[in-house]
Amino acid sequence: MYKYKIPTKREWLISVILIVLFGFTLLSLIFSTSLVQGGSMSPTLQDGDKVIFNKAIYFLEEPSRGDIVVIKKPVKNYVKRIIGLPNEVIEVKENDLYINGESYNQNFLEEGRDNIYEFGPITIPEESYFVMGDNRDISIDSRNGLGFITKEEIIGRSELILFPFEDIGQTR
Repeated sequence: MYKYKIPTKREWLISVILIVLFGFTLLSLIFSTSLVQGGSMSPTLQDGDKVIFNKAIYFLEEPSRGDIVVIKKPVKNYVKRIIGLPNEVIEVKENDLYINGESYNQNFLEEGRDNIYEFGPITIPEESYFVMGDNRDISIDSRNGLGFITKEEIIGRSELILFPFEDIGQTR
């Protein structure tokens, strides 16, 4: 007959340490943090916001329009919003965004902002994405420096704000 042995304090301690280490390892493989630098994502994200992003999401699904993503480039990482998907035609006329000739509601932009600009039309290549900052006046993005983004350059999707503490958990 099996007799149950009560674990020693040492065995409990080792078990707890292994569980914590396993948890941190798993979390670091799936989630990470990124610091927003500059005002290119304002009003959605502010300079100095620290966001948690999901590194594993795009193994399970394709990037979607509207996703805020962290992009890896040789000099630094960028936080931008996916605007255009592969094979779409993007055009901006008098601050109105058109995707494949149809107007697209940009409810994430700051109201009353007079950032009128023209862009395109341009066709997004196969397996590429078009990204822009929410503060179009100052954003370095697919229009003017980053170019088209491949899925391999996307580190992950922003899930929520970690810092500042008064905004914790928000996704703006």
